[in-house]
This record gives sequence, C-alpha cells and structure tokens, in this order.
Amino acid sequence: MIDDLPYKQLGEYDAANPQAARIVCVADHASNFVPEDTPLGLAPDQLTQHVAVDIGVEGVVQRLARRHFMPAHLATVSRLVVDLHREEDHAHVVPTESDGHLVPGNIGADLEMRLERFYRPYHEALGAWLDAKNPELILSIHSFTPRLATSDEDRPWEVALLYNEDDRAARNAIRFFTELGFNVGDNEPYSGRQLNATMNRHAEAKGRAYCAIEIRQDLISNRADQARWAATIADVAGRVALALS
Repeated sequence: MIDDLPYKQLGEYDAANPQAARIVCVADHASNFVPEDTPLGLAPDQLTQHVAVDIGVEGVVQRLARRHFMPAHLATVSRLVVDLHREEDHAHVVPTESDGHLVPGNIGADLEMRLERFYRPYHEALGAWLDAKNPELILSIHSFTPRLATSDEDRPWEVALLYNEDDRAARNAIRFFTELGFNVGDNEPYSGRQLNATMNRHAEAKGRAYCAIEIRQDLISNRADQARWAATIADVAGRVALALS
C-alpha cells in the first residue's frame, strides 16, 4: 500500500487538455497486496489469480490516467483482505471462500478492523475525490476470468457493461464497443443489479453517469494489450461523454 493507505490516486488536472478531468477512473480490485499483519493463509501463487486481483486492470488504468488524461483512484489492497466493491454489511465483504479457494485467515476475522482500516478510508477518499473532480463520466474498471474454476461454462464476452438502475452511459458504451466489433456483454458475466456497490454509492446515488466496464482477463495480460485496451476505452468513453452532454 502507498503510505499505508488502501488507495492511490493517479493523474493531475491539466487545464490545457479539454478532456482532462471530464472522465475519471475507479479500480476497486487493482491490487493483490496483503499486509504482513493480515495473513490469509494462502500460497503465493493464489495471490496472482483472479480471486485475489482483477488481472490486468492496474496496467489499463495507469495508462488511462497517464496517457489519456483520465485521473484514477485505485485500490492498493487485495479483494481477499476486504472487498471494496461490496457493501459494508455484505456477507462476503471479507470473503472466506472465492471460486473454490478457501481463505483460512478470514475465518473469524475482525470484520470491524478490516472495515475501519481499509474499507472506510478507501470510500471516504473516493467520495471526496469525486466531489472535487465533479466528472462528467466515471469509468469503473474491472476484469473477469474466461472461466470460473467452479464452472464448466466459458465466458465468451470480450468486454461487458454492468449497471443497476442508471443505464444511460452503459447503453451508449455497449453500442460503441459493438460497432468496433467486440463481443459485448450486457450485464454479463455479472449483473450490476446485484453487484454494483461502488457505483451505486458514488455514482447512482449522486446522479453521476458511469460505465462499469469488465474486460476479459486474457485480453489484458501483458503491457501491449493493456495499452491497446486503454486506448479503446478512452475512445469509447470520450464518445459516451459526448453522447450524454
């Protein structure tokens, strides 16, 4: 973590760039970091898998912030320590199991400590950051595994848009990604009507337009692909912002 904070922020406002600060990024699952004093009882290789981190997302979001002038707020702690993309009272905000992986260190964990140390500072900082930026569009960036270990079903979508009640930005993004030739999921492989905690709180509750974007992990596993997807997302997001204006 950066200075023991559960988040970091990238990208400065550039008044000379007309796109600066119009669009911002949020990445709740960008890190697989586990503090030494919060052992989870997992093997090191398990922390490189999708259960611990949204693979490829940090690279994509860093490029969106630094190359495409879209400031970003990223988590610096693993979703297995505390899932920042769940409500505080969600049964799996500190998960004891994920896609067949038991998380022994979370059984009987001090939930209040995890919330106070990681969850609340992350969301309080995100709320203040968004209030200061007042963006036209928020991009919530995630990635998904092509197939869950606990399922035989492939996930064919290359990119997907999730939403709960406010689908105004998502509808435009679905259309733009489809026109680019992508296989686009509409509330797949997860439904934003069930899993949309961060955007429910910081976007829908505030009347802010957002795109919750899920990218298939095998498509952003290296730097070159991350750069290509960042450029594509920046293009689509810019067109979505214009369509909403």
